[in-house]
Order: sequence, then C-alpha cells, then structure tokens
Amino acid sequence: MKVFVDKTSCIGCGVCAGLCPDIFGLDDEGKAEVLVPETEDSCAEDAKDSCPVQCITVE
Repeated sequence: MKVFVDKTSCIGCGVCAGLCPDIFGLDDEGKAEVLVPETEDSCAEDAKDSCPVQCITVE
C-alpha cells in the first residue's frame, strides 16, 4: 500500500501518529507526515479511517 497525507487539510491532531507511530509522525509545523510511504501494515488503513479531516490516502 502507498500512503499519502494532504498537509493542506491536516489539522495536526496526531491520531495517525498515535495509531501508527512507525508509519506516521508530526513535522516541525505539527502536521502529519508519512515516515514509511509504502507498507503492508493494516494500521495505515485504521489511521485513514480515524482521521477527523480525512487527509490520509491509502492506495
């Protein structure tokens, strides 16, 4: 799976980093960033589903 974050929509709530700390982190501006752009870890889908502004895409 490929994982993307739309930083313009991200509000920096940190849910993704809390659910998947190996895949997501927060950058210097407090916005989500993808640490591992390709993964088979199902928590990426959980993070996508949990994002309050739906700025995560998993393909």
